[in-house]
Amino acid sequence: MERIFDLVLRVSRIFHDIAGTALTVMMCLTVVDVLGRAGGHPILGTYEMVGLLGVIVIGFGIPFTSWTRSHVYMEFVLDRLPQNAKDIMNLSTRILCIVLFVFLGINLFQIAVDFRISGEVSQTLKLPIYPVTYGAAVCCFIQCFVFMCEIEKILRGKHE
Repeated sequence: MERIFDLVLRVSRIFHDIAGTALTVMMCLTVVDVLGRAGGHPILGTYEMVGLLGVIVIGFGIPFTSWTRSHVYMEFVLDRLPQNAKDIMNLSTRILCIVLFVFLGINLFQIAVDFRISGEVSQTLKLPIYPVTYGAAVCCFIQCFVFMCEIEKILRGKHE
């Protein structure tokens, strides 16, 4: 089981690095565009590039953020419950989240297929949208594996 945990963590970390790189590119692009606008030479298609990069930042950042529990977490409710109730609550929320992310991943995958078949591109730069949509779908499925690892930790009594 530890090998699976390590694999999911490594993939999540790679996706996190991709998200960080996309965020850096997005920030640099925005700064250069603002400076260019001040000088009368804006960068064409900045808005759509920032939008596509935003999908990468959010989607690719979710699995590692969830793994490291770096997201907003409302502990004050769970802290008052006995350990069995905490485990039941954590298990039930992880199962619901798996269902949600499977549903999201499948639908994003279908949307990506539709985008690819129809040749959907961004308005200004004519960038294909389907690769980013496929990436978001893959991130949803990776997130499901993160939740499965958390369920295993809960069942082993090693959940934080």
